[in-house]
Amino acid sequence: MREPGGIRLPETAAVLAVRRGVREWVLAQGGRRPVVVGLSGGADSLALVAAAVIEAGEVTAVVVDHRLQDGSAEVAEKAAERARALGCAAAVVVPVEVGREGGVEAAARAARYEALESVRAGRPVLLGHTLDDQAETVLLGLARGSGGRSIQGMVAWKPPWGRPLLGVRRAQTVRMCADLEIEPWDDPHNADLRYTRVRVRNEVLPLLEQVLGGGVAKALVRTADQLREDGAVLDGYADELLRTARSPGSVTGDNDRPTVSIEILATAPPALRRRAVRAWLADQGVTGLMNAHLQAIDELVSNWRGQGGVAVGGGPRDHRLVVTREHGTLAVRAQPRI
Repeated sequence: MREPGGIRLPETAAVLAVRRGVREWVLAQGGRRPVVVGLSGGADSLALVAAAVIEAGEVTAVVVDHRLQDGSAEVAEKAAERARALGCAAAVVVPVEVGREGGVEAAARAARYEALESVRAGRPVLLGHTLDDQAETVLLGLARGSGGRSIQGMVAWKPPWGRPLLGVRRAQTVRMCADLEIEPWDDPHNADLRYTRVRVRNEVLPLLEQVLGGGVAKALVRTADQLREDGAVLDGYADELLRTARSPGSVTGDNDRPTVSIEILATAPPALRRRAVRAWLADQGVTGLMNAHLQAIDELVSNWRGQGGVAVGGGPRDHRLVVTREHGTLAVRAQPRI
């Protein structure tokens, strides 16, 4: 039987599992429409491309060439050729320059997302993260100890990024490629133990599965799902608190930055107060907020002893942003860098 995308997929268990994941995602977003798929050439993204051609709409595969390895251009072009053979309407290679800020891994991720954003032209971008990737993300967040938000994991849809395979195991995408007689590219970085995520994938999670009797990855994902549901409720209450704290009569800071009432924040439960403050800071252009920042800012509200402001990320290049307590409010000030 010839499929809508012009190719025929075998009805194996792995193929059906991946197709089901994409189909359910598409239906949840209102039905078929053109999409972009981020393609690395690995098993996860190849399986996603093959399923999206059938289940989504017109598919454009985008291969980001990070140019971090010899021969990367050839690897990228081969991935694009496979995408065309699978029925993609188009497949393009986007070379990028990877910086060093935050480490190679973080810099490559930032360059990749920027490249995908630059070519999507209003379309959703589908990414091949699987259940196993989700479990790794949750475990890494747990190890950082950054609070419940950091272990909520990835979401299936955070515009413009879609992740239809969060319920699919990595072994199923590998099996699907074998069923399609496609040999995926095996990125050497995925075996490089210098990267923390690689060690979690190859050493930590297998050991946990062995010691705890299996099912650890699925349990981590269930925990993330439950925390995400709880978090949505708390975020709703926090938004209400923030609206009240921003009520008329609060002082306006420099550059028309709105302030928030300390009196109102101080009477709220700590969990809601910190969520409200986090949302307020995001609105002020604060970036890279860590738990240590949030705790120090919370001290300005709940345990002020005359301490100074808290420097946070964001703002213009020649200034830094500082959260200060003044006149009964929290304010974000832009201060010149020395």
